[in-house]
Amino acid sequence: MQGIVSDYKRMSVHDGPGIRTTVFLKGCPLRCLWCHNPENLTALPALSYTHKLCVGCGACAAVCPKGVHEFRDGQHLIHHDACIHCGACVAECFPGALRIFGHRAEAETVAAKLLEDRAFYEQSGGGVTFSGGEPLLQPDFLREVMTILKSEGVHVAVDTCGDVAWAAIETVLPLTDLFLFDIKHMDPARHKAGTGHDNARILANLHRLSALGTAVEIRTPVIPGYNDDEETLTAIAEMLSGMPNVLSWRLLPYHSMAKGKYEAIGLHYDMPETEMPGTERMRSLCEALAGIFPGVKLSADV
Repeated sequence: MQGIVSDYKRMSVHDGPGIRTTVFLKGCPLRCLWCHNPENLTALPALSYTHKLCVGCGACAAVCPKGVHEFRDGQHLIHHDACIHCGACVAECFPGALRIFGHRAEAETVAAKLLEDRAFYEQSGGGVTFSGGEPLLQPDFLREVMTILKSEGVHVAVDTCGDVAWAAIETVLPLTDLFLFDIKHMDPARHKAGTGHDNARILANLHRLSALGTAVEIRTPVIPGYNDDEETLTAIAEMLSGMPNVLSWRLLPYHSMAKGKYEAIGLHYDMPETEMPGTERMRSLCEALAGIFPGVKLSADV
């Protein structure tokens, strides 16, 4: 069975316990204003161009069959709408300024690549994390890869926004050691304003996982002016305090470093200008919330 894979990140230490390899799958049901992986929003391939790596040699324009690359007045212009993602330009780009996110891959091929790092998993108590986008939009493919990994004794985590059909979660539930589950806001209207969807299905799925006792780590991106107020975070903490299956709750400070990714793939970054919350502010939030949910921690904490 084939799936649509975007990228791999080796030696990851923030996507579950130990040293991990994170595999990113394409497609997502949400449209979060602050999304850090815009290249994975749709299942379609995405051509990415990193300006600072380009040497202006023109090799890409020479081989492109659709005129995607144009050199004008010393500028390299990319016509993303014309791209058919054939990969000809990427193959010719020796400095690596061009790449395509998104390719079809067999489950066996993906599993074999992930198992190349097995020694790191075994030595560190790590494993593999499936992320995205939203990996549970490809549940059958995910199950097939996970089945191979579990047969080799690999710890498997699934990083999900939670806004998927329960049937998709059920498909991989017996094979999942840990869910990394996003909770962005408790208010349905505010959730929709920031992500494009309300949170009804997300919360329903989390409560079902709680009832089953499935191991979960909650993740909340802390966005100034959106969900960093005491009322919002306290509401999340109070909900989690009644869920013994939630092992920890990580607060992830907002940053705008993904803005360059949007430019690279020809998308507009719609997130309003927002300051990144400082370490002192994040520590203060953790201390205040720990009295309600002791498992709260920052993204960088072990």
